[in-house]
Amino acid sequence: MHDTAAAITALKAKLGSRLCIMGHHYENDAVVRHCDITGDSLELARRVPDITAEHIVFCGVYFMGESAVLLAKDGQQVHLPAPDADCAMSLMSPADRARKVLRQLHEGGRKVVPVAYVNTTLALKAVVGEFGGAVCTSANARTVLQWALDQGRGVLFLPDRHLGRNTGRQLGLGLDDWHLLELGPDGLSPDEAAPAHRLWSAQLLLWPGCCPIHDELTVAQIAAARAAHPGCLVMAHPECRPEVIEQCDGAGSTSFLIREAARLATEQPGGTLIVGTEINLVERLGKRHAGQCTVLPLGPAMCPDMAKITEDNLLSTLRAIDDGTATPLTVDAALCPPARESLTRMLDICAAQ
Repeated sequence: MHDTAAAITALKAKLGSRLCIMGHHYENDAVVRHCDITGDSLELARRVPDITAEHIVFCGVYFMGESAVLLAKDGQQVHLPAPDADCAMSLMSPADRARKVLRQLHEGGRKVVPVAYVNTTLALKAVVGEFGGAVCTSANARTVLQWALDQGRGVLFLPDRHLGRNTGRQLGLGLDDWHLLELGPDGLSPDEAAPAHRLWSAQLLLWPGCCPIHDELTVAQIAAARAAHPGCLVMAHPECRPEVIEQCDGAGSTSFLIREAARLATEQPGGTLIVGTEINLVERLGKRHAGQCTVLPLGPAMCPDMAKITEDNLLSTLRAIDDGTATPLTVDAALCPPARESLTRMLDICAAQ
């Protein structure tokens, strides 16, 4: 491991300004220590357009690499150390099925605005762009959803039903204001296609997807944590179930959770923070604030796809870049304009806030 780390450091020095390594907060420490830029999905998306390096190595799952390709400059190459690192949530919203649903809604008189969580494929982002919608991240979901609701036509939020509901509740939407879609092989289920169905009146339509990792965190775990650590604070990622978020002291993106841990360390030294999200980030926060406060995981939430990125395949990627044999990530050129539109619309919406 030491030799691998040293080899990566040497190649980074050799490639110099030609290289930029980006990494998501959910990567393990062995990978993160080599990254030039780390962040959540929003921060990483914001940073890509300012990168001047010829080669961007993205330590994250596949859809993140696709987004980097969309936002990169002409001539820049994006490389994934683990191209097989996918996202289970992104696979729950196939582009063709989403297009069918949107067409059915439009043909029925509901020209809803689609909002796609960033955890989606390039093809799905393209569909959202075609229908005038925007991408969002967990950090800006409230801002983007409010923008979409302000259009006055209703919103289709996909694919994460939990993030959609949790964000809608932040904006004052109640149980009568949202509806979870029931899907069939040809789009909407026959029952939902009926004119009298509440599908046609609910303000917020939710695609039936979720993050399997965050979905496993439970109210019982929160109760157990509070019993074991009286006076602790519990924070969680909004991809968790609504009933879990209701029992937390706060919820937000990975950047929010990082800030809350730093705040506790400063304002309540000796306190305990229980965090419901991917365990690599939680353990990193525990090490960062050791001696100031205690940071513990709500549950053993580990993303198997994020774990596919290792020092070994990062080193292999850098060696391939150095010897000219690297194969950069490519995307379907026809999908780029509408997909880029959905991403840049998100950045524009948030820049205006």
